[in-house]
Amino acid sequence: MFQELFTPSVQHALDLSGIFVFAISGALLAVRKNFDVFGIAVLAEVTALGGGLIRDLIIGAVPPAAFTDLGYFVMPLVATVLVFFLHPHVERIQVGVNVFDAAGLGLFCVTGTTKAYEFGLGLTSSAALGVATAVGGGVLRDVLANEVPSLLRWDRDLYAVPAIVGATIVVLCIQFDTLNALTSGVAVVTAFVLRLLAMRYHWRAPRAWNRRSAATEEKATAQ
Repeated sequence: MFQELFTPSVQHALDLSGIFVFAISGALLAVRKNFDVFGIAVLAEVTALGGGLIRDLIIGAVPPAAFTDLGYFVMPLVATVLVFFLHPHVERIQVGVNVFDAAGLGLFCVTGTTKAYEFGLGLTSSAALGVATAVGGGVLRDVLANEVPSLLRWDRDLYAVPAIVGATIVVLCIQFDTLNALTSGVAVVTAFVLRLLAMRYHWRAPRAWNRRSAATEEKATAQ
C-alpha cells in the first residue's frame, strides 16, 4: 500500500534517512553519557533499528529488514563516526536534527502500521505496532542509557502522541478502504507537523489530577 507513494529506491532512501537521524540522537546521548566508541555505536544502532526489529519479530517478518539490508546496519555506524569526531558541531544543529527526527517519526509510524496490517494483524494491533516502530528505538536507547524513557516523562514535549495520530489515520483509512498514496502522505505529514508544533510550543501530556508537587514528594522521601 504505502509503496505506491514512492518508488522503491526513494522509499529505501527515506528509510535510510530516518535511520540515520534516529542513530544521531542515540549517538549524541551516548556522548553525553561519556560512553566509549563501542557504546556510542551500540546506542546508535539500537535507536535507529530497535523499533523496526520489535515490529518485524512480532509480525514474523524474519529475518528482520535490519539484517537483510546492509545499508540499514551501516547507516548507524556512519552516524557513530560523525558524532564521535564532530559531536560539538552536531549539537549546534540539534534543531535541524530534531526536525528530521520528526519526519522519521511520521514516516515510520505510517510504514510500521501498514506493514503490520499487511502481515495479517487487526487494525488496533497494526496501529500499536506502527507506534512501536516509531518510538521503540528511543525507548530502548533510554533504557540502555539508564534513563527514564523520554516518552514517559512529563517534562518532555509530546512524542508518542503524534505517532499515535499518524497510525490512527492509517487504520481509519484502511477501515474505510481509502488508504492510498495521498492519504498515506497525509498521515505522515500530520504526525510530522504535530511533532514540530509540540516542540515549538512545548506541548506536554497532563499529569495525574490533584497530584502533589514534586517538591513535596521529594521532601517526604528524604524524611
